[in-house]
Amino acid sequence: MANTVYVTRSGPVFDGRFEHEVDEFCKTAVWEITKEGRGDLGVQFIRVFKEPTGYYEAHVEADHLDKFGWIHDNLVVYGPWLEGLGSRNFPVTRFKGYWSFKKVSEALQRKAADIAERHLPPFIARMGGGKP
Repeated sequence: MANTVYVTRSGPVFDGRFEHEVDEFCKTAVWEITKEGRGDLGVQFIRVFKEPTGYYEAHVEADHLDKFGWIHDNLVVYGPWLEGLGSRNFPVTRFKGYWSFKKVSEALQRKAADIAERHLPPFIARMGGGKP
């Protein structure tokens, strides 16, 4: 009597869904992290700006392209000075900068995995696991 084992390759890993869903999850996670970082910057600006006009904050945007996200100030001329990276910062003037982008970036790095994880369940569900 011969024993025979049949193996069938099926499911998300073999039919292309896995790769597609991982790619889509990465894009979504990056965009959600980027958007949260932009929101955090707005909160930081409220905390640190002494005489806010709204001009600078209105020019700060979150952008993304596929799996890359960035937050920028659209090259507002005094952006580097506000951040503390300009040629007119200390020692030229007493103002050392607010370091808002740096502080928010560091905080965002610490919570990025949690932000991404919040958006994972729909992708798992589409591959046949967990609840949508």
